[in-house]
Amino acid sequence: MNRESVVADIVDAGVRLDAFLADEIESLSRSFLQKLIKEECILVNGNPVKSNYRLAGGDVITLTIPEPEPMDAAAEPIPLDIVYEDEDILFVNKPKGMVVHPAPGHYTGTLVNGLLHHCQGALSGINGVQRPGIVHRIDRDTTGLLVVCKNDFAHQQVAKQLAEHSITRKYRAIVHGVIHENRGTINEPIGRNKQNRLKMGIDLMNGKQAITHYTVLQRYLKYSYVECQLETGRTHQIRVHMTHIHHPILGDPLYGNQKSPFHLGGQTLHAMVLGLHHPRTGQYLEFEAPLPDYFTNLLTKML
Repeated sequence: MNRESVVADIVDAGVRLDAFLADEIESLSRSFLQKLIKEECILVNGNPVKSNYRLAGGDVITLTIPEPEPMDAAAEPIPLDIVYEDEDILFVNKPKGMVVHPAPGHYTGTLVNGLLHHCQGALSGINGVQRPGIVHRIDRDTTGLLVVCKNDFAHQQVAKQLAEHSITRKYRAIVHGVIHENRGTINEPIGRNKQNRLKMGIDLMNGKQAITHYTVLQRYLKYSYVECQLETGRTHQIRVHMTHIHHPILGDPLYGNQKSPFHLGGQTLHAMVLGLHHPRTGQYLEFEAPLPDYFTNLLTKML
């Protein structure tokens, strides 16, 4: 059993318990948290509550995470671009169009299905049977690096680094419009969009702190090529923040409000650099995934 406590701040008052925890503990999925709440493994001020419980400032939330369940996602022989691997973790370069874990509409062909085959089932089980090994995610049409945990010890250690915002995550993106300043920082809280639950948005009242640092690498006639470094890791953070400063990511079907002359099949966003301290040795590891061909070809067309 793994136990931890979280205290709700005054700004969290009125937020649903499951939504709060999903934002607060990035390594655990909302559906898994709802399951724990239903099983009374999550208590508020020592008492069982429902997932839709609305928090009050100062509420003490205690989580008891049980031993992992047997995994039931199917192993599939899917080719994977493994950048690094040892007995605890692996770094994988995810291609465009691949969903990270099984979900409604995507029960096969996911990264998890391929990982189960590659690792012969040796993956952490903390995040439930549908997300073995997954401690953080990137969107289906975002390419690039993910770290995967092969046992629960590694999962807990990497999750701690995620919570402390000590993991290095640098992305490359092409955005609409010409950004005139060479670099900048976007510090705007992000929360679930109340009109569209598929979207996130800037939420000054109930959003969680989100910080993105960006640097302009190249300017084109109508676009900018940028590097974005995450200080925090909220859902859709870069996509929301760049849209907020009126430079949505090229090809973004959810947040983009400008037509693209290119056939891209999703946002031009690539998780290029990922660095963390090894969960067992403490050694700092950092890897870089080269830009995918479609991305480099697009940059050439813009010259």
